Amino acid sequence: MHLLLSRKLKAKVNQVTLSNNATRILVSIVGIPIILSAAYFGKIYFLIFTLAISLISFTEFSKMANKKDMKPNLTAGLTFILLILVNQYSGLIDFFRFFVIMMIILLVIELFRNNGSAIMNLGATLLGIMYIGLFGSTLLSIREMYPDIDNLYDRGGFLIITILASIWICDSAAYFGGTKFGRHKLFQRVSPNKSWEGAVFGFIFALLTVIAAKFLVLDFLSWTAVLYIGLIVGIIGQIGDLVESLLKRDAAVKDSSELIPGHGGIFDRFDSLLMTAPAVYIILRYLR
Repeated sequence: MHLLLSRKLKAKVNQVTLSNNATRILVSIVGIPIILSAAYFGKIYFLIFTLAISLISFTEFSKMANKKDMKPNLTAGLTFILLILVNQYSGLIDFFRFFVIMMIILLVIELFRNNGSAIMNLGATLLGIMYIGLFGSTLLSIREMYPDIDNLYDRGGFLIITILASIWICDSAAYFGGTKFGRHKLFQRVSPNKSWEGAVFGFIFALLTVIAAKFLVLDFLSWTAVLYIGLIVGIIGQIGDLVESLLKRDAAVKDSSELIPGHGGIFDRFDSLLMTAPAVYIILRYLR
């Protein structure tokens, strides 16, 4: 009897796993072409994409913070992230002036909120704005790095597509490599299922993906820049995943939300991208 129940339970788990995998694949088939198209065509399309992932990620982050008795200012946070991204796209005002104005407004608003701990509220609001909004704005900076002259503008699209592809391949390689060969825990306190073996697989395949892109679409970049991008995605991209896992574990949630069937939330899907983008942007600016 016990053996029969065990077999039924195992069969049920396998059925759920197959169903989740099918859902993940279906969502990917629909979503990936849309994302890559926005990256390639750039301009307002990529601005809309960046706004969507940043604003939704901040909303999910705020809900996680609420579980720790923090009350981030959702309206102000969304507004300032919107302004940061639009300003980065249009270049209306320098960031220092913008940041000073934003700080003054946030402090004044919190003065009148009277909703829990002001220190924790301001800290969570600012962390979300800087982590998601500022980091997200560097995606726009990378996409708009090359002027819209001849075919130069396409280069920014190829850069973004390469970064996305290398992150996705890194994640898949880390998952399958860790499942097959994982023996040593990478960061058990934060993410018990991740292993050093999986991380090494992810790193290698991220680097190989960017090297392959050098021959396919990134011929305009030096080998130094290409290798740096591969290193950044392979290392900092995986750190970004761990950082978001840390936040989720602290908030005692499995996913940032259930917005994407089979994938969790937007913050879950783009945590590595948000962490990778500023590092890639700094390297590209330095090497130009």
